[in-house]
Amino acid sequence: MSERTLVMLKPDTVARGLVGRVIQRIEDRGFRIAGLKILRLTYEQTFELYRIHEKKPFFNDLVSHITSGAVIVIVVEGLNAITAMRQLAGSTNPLEADLGSVRGTFGLNGTINAIHTADGLENAKREIGLFFGLDEIVKY
Repeated sequence: MSERTLVMLKPDTVARGLVGRVIQRIEDRGFRIAGLKILRLTYEQTFELYRIHEKKPFFNDLVSHITSGAVIVIVVEGLNAITAMRQLAGSTNPLEADLGSVRGTFGLNGTINAIHTADGLENAKREIGLFFGLDEIVKY
């Protein structure tokens, strides 16, 4: 089933010059880029994106990291995009992620782990809506 999901390349990925390599992996898997923006997220945007983690011990470090530099937000489209992008991203902890995954290859720790992907259909829709209007997504 064709789906859309949100992918965010975190500040560590941007600062280390890995954006092209990660996007290449997404396209190599057969997905289309339907929207892309370079942003510097505010605390409020970051809080809204990660509100489900507000009570977790890593929340403040996560917010601090995400707001520390530019991010790339991407609408990825294709068959089973949500599940496939989660697989491509790998486990949150790079030490537990498959070596071929984005986090297994480029992640440094549980917070500085290269990439964010939506974890389900409802969150994908919500997260895309945080950063993109309907007129900003390319239809194929």
